[in-house]
Amino acid sequence: MAKLGALAELVGGELIGDPALEIKGVAPIDRAGDGEITFLSNPKYLKKLGDCRAAAIILPTGVEAPVAAGIVCRNPYLAFAKILTLLACRRPEAKGVMAGSYVSPSATLGKGVTVHPGSVVGENVILGDGVILHPNVVLYDGVVVGADSLLHAGVVVRENCRIGRNVIIQPSAVIGGDGFGFAPDGEAYYKIPQVGVVVIEDDVEIGAAACIDRATLGVTRIGKGAKIDNLVQIAHNVVIGENTVIVSQVGISGSTEVGRHCTFGGQAGVAGHLKIGDNVMIGARGGVSGHLAPNQILSGAPVMPHRQFLKAAMTFSKLPEMRKELSQLQSRVQELEQLLSAKESTSQ
Repeated sequence: MAKLGALAELVGGELIGDPALEIKGVAPIDRAGDGEITFLSNPKYLKKLGDCRAAAIILPTGVEAPVAAGIVCRNPYLAFAKILTLLACRRPEAKGVMAGSYVSPSATLGKGVTVHPGSVVGENVILGDGVILHPNVVLYDGVVVGADSLLHAGVVVRENCRIGRNVIIQPSAVIGGDGFGFAPDGEAYYKIPQVGVVVIEDDVEIGAAACIDRATLGVTRIGKGAKIDNLVQIAHNVVIGENTVIVSQVGISGSTEVGRHCTFGGQAGVAGHLKIGDNVMIGARGGVSGHLAPNQILSGAPVMPHRQFLKAAMTFSKLPEMRKELSQLQSRVQELEQLLSAKESTSQ
């Protein structure tokens, strides 16, 4: 529970009403009730305020509404997230190394670490202060996990990989599995040893069952603040820039470099050894087969400017009809050519 005035200060917003008003939770605008705060990020939902029973409302700057209590700020959605974090996301108390887990005697554990049953912490692993390992997390030898990072059940981090501070890794993600590297040997393939590592910088979140492969040589790097969704595949020696967002089922092939603040829609695919500039947005199922300059919005396979793709997509459903018309025109042209040829023969 928190006072409305404190929440306004937390989000840097302008207070409306009583600063001592107690707020116990956050709820959607159509279900919020006594003691709860809700938010309005889109003015088109203003009409819902008439039936809203929330104790307070977060409003965007410039929107006028008859609200007795609330907070006015530039980014209501961000304010909602911060308030929800404060009210609903309490960090659990440290439980230490719990029975049923294994921690190597050579491992170094910071203050307030929790290791749940079934977890295995290998030789020379370093866990920073406040790290939480949920059940069945496996850290191979030489792994480093920064302070306040949270690894959910079933996460595997392979040897010598490094996880930064305040990183969240969702269940069953694999960090540092072997990159997909094989040298042709006649009709067979010879496995290329993958001896590099993965480095995940601070404030990254990695979704469930995502796979980030270790480098063949050197480093696969996930930049600070990147957000990676479930079931994403990032291959060996890829570099992901800071604050890039990668949505579910994206695949990025080896040695590709992605710039800062990029966004990849679901199921987008990126070929290997490419360079993608900063602030590039790729639509869902986009296919990237060449280098991309910065500051673009692209869609389609292969990708093209998003507006051009929309025009092409509108045409796609009409292709059968257009094909039929084209066939008819071809037949008509052939008939006219035959008539013209016959006329020329007669005139001669």
